[in-house]
Amino acid sequence: MPRRIVIIQGHPDPAPERLCRALGAAYARGAVAAAHQIVHVDLARLEFPLLASNAAFLGGDIPEALRPAAEAIRSADHLVLIFPLWLGTMPALVKAFLEQVMRPGTAFAYRDKGFPEKLLAGKSARLVVTMGMPALVYRLWFRAHGIRVLERNILNFVGVKPVRTSWYGSVEAAGDAVRRGWLDEMTELGRRGG
Repeated sequence: MPRRIVIIQGHPDPAPERLCRALGAAYARGAVAAAHQIVHVDLARLEFPLLASNAAFLGGDIPEALRPAAEAIRSADHLVLIFPLWLGTMPALVKAFLEQVMRPGTAFAYRDKGFPEKLLAGKSARLVVTMGMPALVYRLWFRAHGIRVLERNILNFVGVKPVRTSWYGSVEAAGDAVRRGWLDEMTELGRRGG
């Protein structure tokens, strides 16, 4: 069954030769071939302010440049967030984007008592993370702390689950055959809409 999928390209560098961009394009090819509906959001091509206060987070409006992305996320069945690991977690641009679009009234709603209502419940997500170190080292030695925070404290908090992760490590050392295998894997994930 076709799904509505938002592919969020979180690499801050808009250069087309970035692996994150190739992985996103491969996922999109598979998804389009399987008749899924795709919306692309390229964070490197958007200009928006950083949140600077709790008052702005709680009561401010989502910046005009991000309103289409916020609406696409609300309407989606599945989110794909692609980014390189920087200092053990997502780049600042990705965090700034999430702070803007995962606001009260959009992604969750406070209640008089108890935990907030999860307004994005029923959506799933795939995180696609590239890194210079071996992925197994990041996952076992560093316990993937930065990615687990994104999964648990942001995505699960607003109701997005399950969240699955595709890990691509030692990217600078990867040869053409390895990279082709990664792209094929992403194309298949896109075809399945997962």
